[in-house]
Amino acid sequence: MKRRTWISLTAALSAATLSFSLMHASAGSAGAPTATASSTTPVASSDAQTQKIVSAANAFLGALNATQRQSVLFAFTDSAQRQRWSNLPTGLFQRAGLRWGDLNAAQRAALTTLLGAVLSPDGLKMVQQQMAADDILKAESASGTQGGAGQAPTTPTGQGQRPAGGTPPGGQAGGPGGSLIFGSDEYYVSFLGTPSTSGTWTLQFGGHHLAINATVAGKNVTLSPSLTGGQPIRSTSGGKTTTVIDKVPQEIRDAGALLGSLSAAQKAKAIISGQSIDLVLGPGQDGRTLQPEGLSASAMTAAQQAALLKLIQDRLGILNADDLNAKMTEIRRNLAQTTFAWYGPTNGSAAYYRVTAPTAIIEFSPQSMGGDATNHLHNMYRDPSNDYGAAWTK
Repeated sequence: MKRRTWISLTAALSAATLSFSLMHASAGSAGAPTATASSTTPVASSDAQTQKIVSAANAFLGALNATQRQSVLFAFTDSAQRQRWSNLPTGLFQRAGLRWGDLNAAQRAALTTLLGAVLSPDGLKMVQQQMAADDILKAESASGTQGGAGQAPTTPTGQGQRPAGGTPPGGQAGGPGGSLIFGSDEYYVSFLGTPSTSGTWTLQFGGHHLAINATVAGKNVTLSPSLTGGQPIRSTSGGKTTTVIDKVPQEIRDAGALLGSLSAAQKAKAIISGQSIDLVLGPGQDGRTLQPEGLSASAMTAAQQAALLKLIQDRLGILNADDLNAKMTEIRRNLAQTTFAWYGPTNGSAAYYRVTAPTAIIEFSPQSMGGDATNHLHNMYRDPSNDYGAAWTK
């Protein structure tokens, strides 16, 4: 009861605390990130879900000291910070913001509450499991037992080559021979703009193999673009193998079930190549467009269309239920213009697949880097009509 009371008081006082902190930040040293008001573009009025998100954001910011707030707040117009996300670990890529490893227990709890307000329970669990997977990489790297799972990635080289992901201009911090730093401590949080129920602002959270870009505009929330996946997906210790990131096996099963349900004629359209490829719309690929390819949902049976929708929801289901419902309604409305494409073997081995819809593109990309490709994934979700909430800030 005492903790509930403390949280309520924190939320109630957070607006005043944040206002003071922004005034302090504005008077900071030259070159330090300074928060500005969120986009002033009129947006739809907020709903209960947005109010919950903003309250949690203010509670987190209220738990920080002045220096921490200074480091976590960026102008909504800061395009460099907006693109400062990657699949690469610290040592190859330098993020900015506030590091998980530099938060105390109360601050971590407040940030977890914020992530839980933006995401679904499955989404929050996925984030926590990806961080746990990186702790496994850290332990394996220290002991020299990673067996290929934690090998240093090479410099990104582009579409169809390994590894995928790319790096935003100026974002590369080191080369392939540099010292890589794995572990949950190396995940960063930042804000573009000021949390608000009436303006537009973005929460960023991510690290190795994870980038959540959640833009909030009134009652609307989008996760476009977001990078997920992880490494390792499965871990073996003492002869026992456990699943580290639960959502991945489900997505693999559902993709395989959809492909397996197709007729020979349908597969001839859906399967583009017998060779898997890398992410096409990964980090550094903002603004790039793709033409739909593969099998159209309009050429699928009702059962196959349901399976396609299930596969889409597997990925988008990391978003909170309120905003997911709105997004899936939009997806269903455009289902006839949605396609499913497959690159790679169809025998259960690692393969790339893509779903392309007018307002959603989903990529699934296993990584062959000396180990089991299905145990190292780079996956993307983008809304080509609304990356970073662009449709709401025009």
